[in-house]
Amino acid sequence: MDKITIFCSASDRISPLYMEAATELGEWIGKHHKELIYGGSNAGLMECVARAVKEHGGMIMGVVPTKLEQDGKVSDLLDITFRASDLSDRKDIMVREGDIMVALPGGVGTLDEIFHVVASGIMGYHNKKVILYNINGFWDGMIDFMDKLEEQNFSHYPLKNYCIVVNTFDELVGMLA
Repeated sequence: MDKITIFCSASDRISPLYMEAATELGEWIGKHHKELIYGGSNAGLMECVARAVKEHGGMIMGVVPTKLEQDGKVSDLLDITFRASDLSDRKDIMVREGDIMVALPGGVGTLDEIFHVVASGIMGYHNKKVILYNINGFWDGMIDFMDKLEEQNFSHYPLKNYCIVVNTFDELVGMLA
């Protein structure tokens, strides 16, 4: 899998633990000559992972919605820029361009991206998966919620067919290699 889409936070006010994990992943992507596809922001984990990819020789594709551009929040590290009219368009492009998606810790936008991949996969629009990188148990609450969806028959298909959980960096790169 050469084209890795990353979903993650654009907040600069999060724990350094998550910044370190994003840097480690970005270094791996760059050193292994993979391509990063991400939301194109110049903040938070987005900029952190992009900087590490760039510093280690990888290529960066940013999918930039018009609003991000208008607000002056676009990273200057991008090798390729995809312009998106809005967040829905951005998600579609990110899923289309990536071979696999990885969700680092993030907020509402990251949740939206994760469930976009899962829902569109269930509907048969693609056969791609999203990997939840469960750093320090970040995704535990969402994993429990998804289990409850299945237990109570709100999901017609096992969500694990579309969403894979990894708890360590070694597990993650094992999935990406």
